[in-house]
Amino acid sequence: MSEERSLNFLEQIIEEDIAKGVNGGRVLTRFPPEPNGYLHIGHAKSICLNFGLAKKYNGQTNLRFDDTNPITEDTEYVDSIKADIQWLGFEWANELYASDYFEQLYQFAVALIKKGLAYVDDSSAAEIAAMKGTPTEPGKNSPFRDRSVDENLRLFTEMREGKHPDGSKVLRAKIDMASPNMHMRDPLMYRIKHAHHHRTGDAWSIYPMYDFAHGQSDSIENITHSICTLEFVPHRPLYDWFIEKLNIFPSHQYEFSRLNLSYTVMSKRKLLQLVNEGHVAGWDDPRMPTISGYRRRGYTPSSIRNFAERIGVQKRDNLIDVGLLEFCIREELNKTANRVMAVLDPVKLVITNYPEGQTAELPAENNPEDESAGSRTVTFSNTLYIEREDFMVDPPKKFFRLGPGLAVRLKYAYIIKCDSFEQDANGNVTTIYCSYIPESLSGGDTSGLKVKGTIHWVSAAHAAKAEVRLYDRLFSVENPAAEEGDFKSFINPDSLQVIPEAYIEPVLLDARPGDRFQFLRMGYFCADTDSKPGKPVFNRTVTLKDTWAKEAKKS
Repeated sequence: MSEERSLNFLEQIIEEDIAKGVNGGRVLTRFPPEPNGYLHIGHAKSICLNFGLAKKYNGQTNLRFDDTNPITEDTEYVDSIKADIQWLGFEWANELYASDYFEQLYQFAVALIKKGLAYVDDSSAAEIAAMKGTPTEPGKNSPFRDRSVDENLRLFTEMREGKHPDGSKVLRAKIDMASPNMHMRDPLMYRIKHAHHHRTGDAWSIYPMYDFAHGQSDSIENITHSICTLEFVPHRPLYDWFIEKLNIFPSHQYEFSRLNLSYTVMSKRKLLQLVNEGHVAGWDDPRMPTISGYRRRGYTPSSIRNFAERIGVQKRDNLIDVGLLEFCIREELNKTANRVMAVLDPVKLVITNYPEGQTAELPAENNPEDESAGSRTVTFSNTLYIEREDFMVDPPKKFFRLGPGLAVRLKYAYIIKCDSFEQDANGNVTTIYCSYIPESLSGGDTSGLKVKGTIHWVSAAHAAKAEVRLYDRLFSVENPAAEEGDFKSFINPDSLQVIPEAYIEPVLLDARPGDRFQFLRMGYFCADTDSKPGKPVFNRTVTLKDTWAKEAKKS
């Protein structure tokens, strides 16, 4: 974290605690994901915050999986979460699970029953909801609220032993059904679930609710600063109530605003829907806001950490422009990505005065931003491919590319002038004929000619082929979660365009999955995991410029 900016409110709290010697000046945070899906960019903000704070103040961070709902959890998610955190550049002090504490949490619940602060309720979920009241009307006591301690202990033991069916009973805290805070109206602590758990197997028939497991797990681990998102503000009194009544280590909960990103949905339920219904190719689809999706798309750990640093830590929800995240990766790749030439929408160009069959190896710098990146050679010949958009039959003024009678420079090569062209029956240009100026070779131009445009190219006889996937924002509206109707109706139909055969420099055949490049004038691209020997696949990470900003100005 940068020392140049002012402290955020969490840093201020921690520094005050250290100065006062609270918890002996110790800092221990935790990151508590549920293993029921893949982590997304919002989790990345939380990861950077929890691990970053601990690192800054010489503390540690626990990775604790909140695995209290066996029906939705899977070891696949556990493994993906660990991989994502490590990829972001962080290491946890301890790998822990809420299920590690099932016995201890059960004993905590027994202790509350013995104190008359918890009871077994036979009411159905619908009945409990109806008795809960509204924010303006108090709730009603359950008819089972005054069961004796002995009866509650017996029933809770039977629940653990699996003697009652799912949904037939719950354990509730006995607090205040008239509390203005709905979360304090006798919240559920345990529910019956005869389900196989990915770690404890069939040992348990009851599982703790998040609000009960969360604070007590923090306390068991002696977490000093339990950092949550703003939706947990009304849960904090319950967090504190459980700790106070159990008289255990007083972990403290602090809240910050969750990350809301434009043109994105962050609800894990909605992301799961996108995956299950086939709107995307999986959790790591490069259009998904998951960490694995960003990784596959070509984002770097440092670009995401930089993004998290730039957006800061707030106490108020807001919508962050995804353009800032795109800026962070552009800024980094501009410095680090080697430049190569790839033609995505090719049209043939023949240089009529360059001898057929003759070739030249021309020097090409790999990265003008990094001298240590060195250079390579590119093969030049009389038949090339250029981008179709770099030629116009009837070009307007200030079109500084190719057209009848117009001249441009071929990158690393010569100035050429268009002499003629051929079209098919539909008017599509099929071949462009040009002449080159032999004295105009880049790096040794003695022609005295000046041209305003430079275009990229590949030699037709020497180019390799690749599949190129042009990814764009998954949604076409800024805040799909706030729109009326089905959020999926706002999926951007152009979020993925596949080019089955683009022409690339042969050097790109050696690209390994994860290697990143700037395709000159086309954008930043990353070799995909679908690549095979001789058949590379490249994903567009981001365009060279923010094209969406232009669209926003138009509208």
